[in-house]
Amino acid sequence: MTTARKYVYARKFEGFPKEGDLQLVEEKLPQLKDGEFLSKAVYLSVDPYMRAYAPSLKLGTTFIGGQVAVVTESKNITHPVGQYIVGNFGWRTHTISDNESELYVLPDFDKLPLSLGVGVLGMPGNTAYFGFLEICQPKPGETVVVTGAAGAVGSHVGQIAKIKGCTVIGIAGSDEKGKWLVDDLGFDHFINYKDDKFKEKLEQATPKGVDCYFDNVGGEISSIVISRMNLYGRVSVCGSISGYNDTEPAKATTIQRFLVGKQLKMEGFIVRRWTERWGEGILQNKQWIQEGKLKYSETVTEGFENMFQAFVDMLKGGNIGKAVVKV
Repeated sequence: MTTARKYVYARKFEGFPKEGDLQLVEEKLPQLKDGEFLSKAVYLSVDPYMRAYAPSLKLGTTFIGGQVAVVTESKNITHPVGQYIVGNFGWRTHTISDNESELYVLPDFDKLPLSLGVGVLGMPGNTAYFGFLEICQPKPGETVVVTGAAGAVGSHVGQIAKIKGCTVIGIAGSDEKGKWLVDDLGFDHFINYKDDKFKEKLEQATPKGVDCYFDNVGGEISSIVISRMNLYGRVSVCGSISGYNDTEPAKATTIQRFLVGKQLKMEGFIVRRWTERWGEGILQNKQWIQEGKLKYSETVTEGFENMFQAFVDMLKGGNIGKAVVKV
């Protein structure tokens, strides 16, 4: 009999998640039935969306999240022992499953790290690929602004924009991240959102205005960016991490007059919209990596028992690129 460890959502988050909000417990798993298989987590993902979705979760449930796992026991001919899969199993070490809707077989990565299955060659990578290209539809020569630019999705979006021939401005919260964006990833400009002269520096970096804005943060920073947009600009809204941990709604400058006056298109999305094209995104991102056009960075935390700390660190901006936990 296998003993699984899992994190249970024990107490509603108030502000930043705190010790005790998630509880690490053990669970005895039953013997497999026909059609079932047992998998063991290898890499688990921590992402901003987990904090955003938390208010809708029921207390006592396993906390949400995706993982790369390996099949260790099987009574399912489709999923033999040794097969690697990506599953939305939540924060748990072992999982019994027969539900094809919550998993897929890890594609051939051609010797690239398996951890990329929860990163640039998984959900975050497809979020950048589809969320930017389908909604913003960038054109060569246009100016693109990306907030949360040093995270898994933002750093990817900026590089796609460069591939498409755009000028790219990345916004993040430290000069170390800015150096990485410009020197390593090829962003044209970096602005620290904590800078007292943020608005002035944005104006200097966008002399021709902004055509496309990929928004990961919301709040006043987004209002300032939207005020710089050109006629018929496009805004892809991926998240609003600046407000995920607020106990009171934050105030920001009203954007409707910019949306109307400049006839902007602003659209939010959830990446599962493109589930039927999932493999397309993975294949294209892998090709860009192999061609040297797309780089990635991972902030890896060792040990399942350290997942909560990795989650909090990510929410506070402690990661560069994708935050991953190695079991």
